[in-house]
Amino acid sequence: MAVPTSIYQTSTGQYTATGDMPTYQIRAPTAALPQGVVMAASPGSLHSPQQLAEEATRKRELRLMKNREAAKECRRRKKEYVKCLESRVAMLEVQNKKLVEELETLKDICSPKTD
Repeated sequence: MAVPTSIYQTSTGQYTATGDMPTYQIRAPTAALPQGVVMAASPGSLHSPQQLAEEATRKRELRLMKNREAAKECRRRKKEYVKCLESRVAMLEVQNKKLVEELETLKDICSPKTD
């Protein structure tokens, strides 16, 4: 368990501890509590089950939206990559054709003619 790295008092007189754990607010006791008892509440524990479900739904929708955008960007990059490869193939085919023609020309020049 991590120990809070800092504890400080806010302007309202509350003490707040922060660190590797979630932030907790430590409030001074009210009149209803026995002397020396301190209340501590985690910000996450103040939600109702309905709020938690809504938050989970919102996070899921946000995650799905980000995933759709990432997939869209991935498809765009793949399309661009394939176009680049197709262009390179076309260029290399033309270069290969020229080299084959040049080879034939050099063969004709260098080969002894037996006519």
